[in-house]
Amino acid sequence: MSQNKTELDFYPTRLNSESKIISRTDPVVYPSSFSSLTEKQEKFFAENGYLIFENLFDADEVASLFEELKSMSEDESKKDLPQFILEPTNKEVRSIFEIHKLSKLYGRLCSDKRILNVVQHLLGSKVYIHQSRVNLKPGFDGKEFYWHSDFETWHSEDGMPNMRAISCSISLTKNYEFNGPLMLIPGSHNEFVSCSGQTPEKHYKQSLKRQEIGTPDKDILEKMVEKGGIVSAKGDAGSAIFFDCNIMHGSNGNITPYPRSNAFFVFNSVHNQLTTPFCGLAPRPNYIGSRDFTPLEPIENFSD
Repeated sequence: MSQNKTELDFYPTRLNSESKIISRTDPVVYPSSFSSLTEKQEKFFAENGYLIFENLFDADEVASLFEELKSMSEDESKKDLPQFILEPTNKEVRSIFEIHKLSKLYGRLCSDKRILNVVQHLLGSKVYIHQSRVNLKPGFDGKEFYWHSDFETWHSEDGMPNMRAISCSISLTKNYEFNGPLMLIPGSHNEFVSCSGQTPEKHYKQSLKRQEIGTPDKDILEKMVEKGGIVSAKGDAGSAIFFDCNIMHGSNGNITPYPRSNAFFVFNSVHNQLTTPFCGLAPRPNYIGSRDFTPLEPIENFSD
């Protein structure tokens, strides 16, 4: 039984029971009056849970985003902010959360119509930013992130009721197959993995560096991979991947000389606003799971 007493929980998880699969009850593509994708693109997303756009942003646009990221990550005065997540070993910046509020440039990026139109089409509604961040995976020392469903965490720890959210990851550096790119299991978004264990207090302080609670059992992962395989989100800087909130994904470490950086936005439907966390604990801070439900309005180009 869920710890959230006010909402019916279709996706119970972390109740100390064994990990198990629960069928998805929510649509993947919602009925929509927005029209920005072809029928082929929409069908691919529905079946696989992701969609890749090569070179969505040009070299000049990427350069401006990367310079902004570089400047922020090298600013020692900001590293004590809670939005800055540091590598456990060398204290280099691993992620910067709430980037759309800390940077005007990234604040405009999340409203760029090249991104927003796709998300609104798939979710069938206006959207707001649930979470934003930039990730840096440096050469030689970038750490791995284990397989997980984002929705499992957002549902349990943030109180996101249903699967009506989409993530967009924009490559700020070239993503090779060998420098720790995002890996996804196609089709895994159609099944919710209810995870074993129980959420500790303030779990986010540990999980943002290394997630151990809310990860699926190995036998379930093996079956998912046997069924759907694994794809790596390779591509040039400026490429973007949109992926369903429930798709199983992760990334390897980066022991190559080639760093990998990306901007990451989570768009949640205005009809899927957060409630009380289903784990029964206090909500995570707003910079991780926003409770500002103001809908975004598309702009022509973030760099104008």
